[in-house]
Amino acid sequence: MALQFAFMAPRLQGDLLPEGKLELSLWGCGRIANVMLEPWTGPFVYAPNRLRTPSQSLHIAQSAPVLVLTGSRIKSARPARRCAWWGTLTQPEKVMRSGCRRTLRTDWGVAMIEDRGNGVVVIAVGASDTEAERALALPVETIIAECDAHVARCDLLPQAPPMLRSMAIQSAHASLSSIRRAEDGSFLGLAAGQAYSAPTRTYYRDGYWTLQALLHLDTEAVRGQIDLLATGIQPDGEAPSGVILTGPKQGEEWEKFRTTSDDYRMEHLRRTDWWSDHFDSPLFFILTIGDYVRTTGDETVVARHWQTVKAIFRRYQGFDTAGNGLPVKPRHDRDWADNVYRHGYVAYDLGLWIGALDAIAAFGKKQDAALAEEAAQTAIKARASLDEALLTSQGWYADYGTKQDFLEDHLTLDSLTLLRFDAVSPERARFILEQAAELLETRNNDRQPYGDWGVMCAWPPFKRISDTRAKSAFAYRYHNGSDWPYLSGLYAEQRLKYGLDGWDYPLLRWWQTSLDNGWIGSVEYFSPPFGRGSLLQGWTGMHAAAILEYRQQVEAAIASGATV
Repeated sequence: MALQFAFMAPRLQGDLLPEGKLELSLWGCGRIANVMLEPWTGPFVYAPNRLRTPSQSLHIAQSAPVLVLTGSRIKSARPARRCAWWGTLTQPEKVMRSGCRRTLRTDWGVAMIEDRGNGVVVIAVGASDTEAERALALPVETIIAECDAHVARCDLLPQAPPMLRSMAIQSAHASLSSIRRAEDGSFLGLAAGQAYSAPTRTYYRDGYWTLQALLHLDTEAVRGQIDLLATGIQPDGEAPSGVILTGPKQGEEWEKFRTTSDDYRMEHLRRTDWWSDHFDSPLFFILTIGDYVRTTGDETVVARHWQTVKAIFRRYQGFDTAGNGLPVKPRHDRDWADNVYRHGYVAYDLGLWIGALDAIAAFGKKQDAALAEEAAQTAIKARASLDEALLTSQGWYADYGTKQDFLEDHLTLDSLTLLRFDAVSPERARFILEQAAELLETRNNDRQPYGDWGVMCAWPPFKRISDTRAKSAFAYRYHNGSDWPYLSGLYAEQRLKYGLDGWDYPLLRWWQTSLDNGWIGSVEYFSPPFGRGSLLQGWTGMHAAAILEYRQQVEAAIASGATV
């Protein structure tokens, strides 16, 4: 059966849809062209940026925005009429033909299609004719070889059973394919996912979870991400959800839309902001630096961004209204749970805060010993205050609120940031992980009505509906109980970290559900009554990160036959 096939490379991205429609986009520019093919017949073999049948194939290059089709006939090709849904609708130029080449132009980019004969078609895109011509010059054999090398690079566990091996491949692909490039080949951010590219932007939180695998696979990209994210942080330490990275034409269109739409103008306060003032973003910036320094030993990024780190530290001290080391989040929807008005003490954000304090204490000594010590003492105070603030009678940490006002005391996967950054004792961590197995793994929770389908991000649903909005207002949907594979990866990572069995369920169950539903690639989120989010979501690379961090344990389980 033909399925939607999403692909993403450093510049080129798009979809091949079952009816034979090939949608092509370019990082920094937006949608470039739509190409209609004769529908393919299976069986289909799907791999990262590669699709094969017995008589056809699609291969995406890595070094240039170009692909090759074999055994396929093009029925028609049209340039896109707008760079994104919010862009100005344009009258497309006539497709120009010259010999075996077709050229499709837009105001923001160009596509060139060349029939090489014997059923071989090469399609290149570019922000300019120069980029497209350069991509089109890449030999077919090179395009295929680059594609095959990318597939091999993603194959983290070639010795694993098919389910685990294929999941690891797609998870690694999600992380590696997030590395994006500018027209000149320079680093241009980690993409959150294929559907999060217009306006072109890179996120603090999505990028953080995405780069956990890259700490093992491509530390240069991590360094580049740090420098890009630094440009979005204000002098007082405030940061948006993401940083806009558009090319000139898409940037003009986005700015026109942003400044003429009341909703968007109020949410995106600055030209380079994607959703201004997110509570978790600055903390992720510090955590990224800490992870990079621990992995590489390269402390140059610390000196380069120390004043920014200091500003963030002082900003969050200002949220510590009780003097207990714990910042209080205002009542708004601006952290990862952006459909929920979390407020007060938020377990997820406190885990990030304590992790950031530890990072400052560790890498800040050479920059400012006094401030590093202040961070270390604040971390001690924060850990000592945590139980009083959020520990519930059930023995886990509440999602958010205050015990003096209102406490949303359900169990959440995002509260595992407290475990990841060692904010709680190992004994408490193991207890919470066992409660997660009992309540959040759907195989063990028969009080949710849909059977065994994944790991819920929260249980039970939110008590106070007025604290939710949009998709999260529905039980089991979005932040209100969906499986978010990146959080399932965090959960699997913590089970591995604490030496607990059962880590393979969160690693694999989301992937089994994806295959059952015909979702090829790493999905953003899903739940039985509401379907899925976008494909090729970068932070789903958390599964690859868990495998790479705890490879010996995973490989030992494979060797003993103890995993699927």
